[in-house]
Amino acid sequence: MSQTPVAAGPGPGSPVPGPGFTRIALVAGEASGDLLGAGLIAELRKRYPDAEFAGVGGDRMRTAGFDAWHDASELAVMGLAEVLRHLPRLLRLRRALRRRLLEWRPDVFIGIDAPDFNLGLERSLKQRGVRTVHYVSPSVWAWREQRAAKIGQSADRVLCLFPMEPAIYARHGVDARFVGHPLADEMPLQPDRAPAREALDLPHEVTVLALLPGSRLGEIDRLGPTLLEAASRVAAAWPDLHVVIPAANHACCAALERLLSDCPFPIPRCRLIDGNARTAMVASDVVLLASGTATLEAMLAKRPMVVAYRVAALTYRLVKGLGMLKVDRYALPNVLAGERLVPELMQHDCTPETLAGATLRWLREPATVAALQPRFEELHLHLRRDASAQAADAVVELLGAKAGTRDPGLGQAGTRDPGPGTREKQ
Repeated sequence: MSQTPVAAGPGPGSPVPGPGFTRIALVAGEASGDLLGAGLIAELRKRYPDAEFAGVGGDRMRTAGFDAWHDASELAVMGLAEVLRHLPRLLRLRRALRRRLLEWRPDVFIGIDAPDFNLGLERSLKQRGVRTVHYVSPSVWAWREQRAAKIGQSADRVLCLFPMEPAIYARHGVDARFVGHPLADEMPLQPDRAPAREALDLPHEVTVLALLPGSRLGEIDRLGPTLLEAASRVAAAWPDLHVVIPAANHACCAALERLLSDCPFPIPRCRLIDGNARTAMVASDVVLLASGTATLEAMLAKRPMVVAYRVAALTYRLVKGLGMLKVDRYALPNVLAGERLVPELMQHDCTPETLAGATLRWLREPATVAALQPRFEELHLHLRRDASAQAADAVVELLGAKAGTRDPGLGQAGTRDPGPGTREKQ
């Protein structure tokens, strides 16, 4: 994606000329946001060598030169009950953070994912003259498209990881840019199975099934027993099968240990590992997994997959009945391709029998697996755009386009007029 130069002379990635210095605020709410933030900071520093970066982030962002006023873990709250329990603390944190940001007077605020926390903060800052960017669009392509207009009330610019997203925002008059996906930049086009198996101490000649029942405890409770029974059925039909189950974190590991100990279905040669989901996928012959970002990672690992998805029955009826769900495809490889490349078995179709049958079809049809590889590689190349650099260019362009429209206490992008209580960089 080409970018409009901020000023005559330098191209994308070049240092931005001008007096003074730039303050860039970021808020990242979990490990994935910390990774995105670190890459973005590294690229923005190339363009603004003297910039200051501050806000909420994790260890990777700190290593990139970020002043973390709060740690990203303070926002990492999942599940309705947990959110309600932490809501008073999160609201206090957001109010305190807003006050501190307005005192610090950043040139731009970048909210990285965490939409429940960031979009309200962005909207408040935008109303007070701060330029705002939201990095990682919520899944407006899948459901509640009308959110796009509300997101535009919070963000001057939305940075999208998927190519189908900007057109949705355009329908609502929102400036959105496709920057590519960092995972596509990070993962090789041709992952090597042999070292992945060595890393997990798996024999080279056996068949390996990677089983990923989700990264949240609710997903594991809903899908875990079904996926384990499906794996047992596959193992019964495929005698040399080894099953590897990577747990997303310690809590998920404990939950999966309980499920395995209570599982009435035999799964010989089954191993639960702590983390290493990507290695497990690359080591595998087939991946059986919950719908979500992991399906994208399995696609980038070039592995055939079977995608499972199930929500509470009442939630499903409400979402379908109110017309909030806008897509017929859920798995990201299918959404990106615009066709069904991999089986996705949802709700009532998500049974041990159907999941096992779809998994065995991949094992029994190597020609079908081979035909899948060039499609996955094509999608990988489409997402591989040097996402952090593209995102940085979009931020720089916004700063240049909006220069001179700010609060009178701020001059051009990168220029700060001293005011009472404003600390100047020496």
